Amino acid sequence: MDFSGSSSNSIVIINNNNNNNNAMNHQHSATASSSSSRYENQKRRDWKTFGQYLNNHRPPLALSRCSGAHVLEFLRYLDQFGKTKVHTPICPFYGLPNPPAPCPCPLRQAWGSLDALVGRLRAAFEENGGKPEANPFGARAVRLYLREVRDLQSKARGISYDKKRKRPPSQHPLPPPHTAPS
Repeated sequence: MDFSGSSSNSIVIINNNNNNNNAMNHQHSATASSSSSRYENQKRRDWKTFGQYLNNHRPPLALSRCSGAHVLEFLRYLDQFGKTKVHTPICPFYGLPNPPAPCPCPLRQAWGSLDALVGRLRAAFEENGGKPEANPFGARAVRLYLREVRDLQSKARGISYDKKRKRPPSQHPLPPPHTAPS
């Protein structure tokens, strides 16, 4: 795999005999790749960072040998750069959304940031030639880890991430379906 950060979102230039057309298509190609969306730029940076992580791994790790366990190792490594205070259960501010004073609890990556990162890396893996069934970012262990982080952080901050529940059935029964006469 190439981690050079090159985009796979290029425009294919059809070779025809008109050199002016070809030059215009090439200019369009360069413009399209330089005006990528914020999401595409972030995905490219994330992919490059993950590639550097694999290269710096001891021993260096090829993407083809990367598993969900390696993705978890990467996510835990990123925690050291986190900016979200996650209170431990023994902290007096555990469960308070707005603590009144500072505490020594660790800073971590926020669940939402990790979730978005995994989504971008999952897409980048497939865009860079990885097979969907071999995508380590979609591994069960990664999904369970993200759920665990979400639950831990929501309890620590006293905020619920519960999914919205379906409304109970209305008090008025629905009329029976109309059938056409036979």
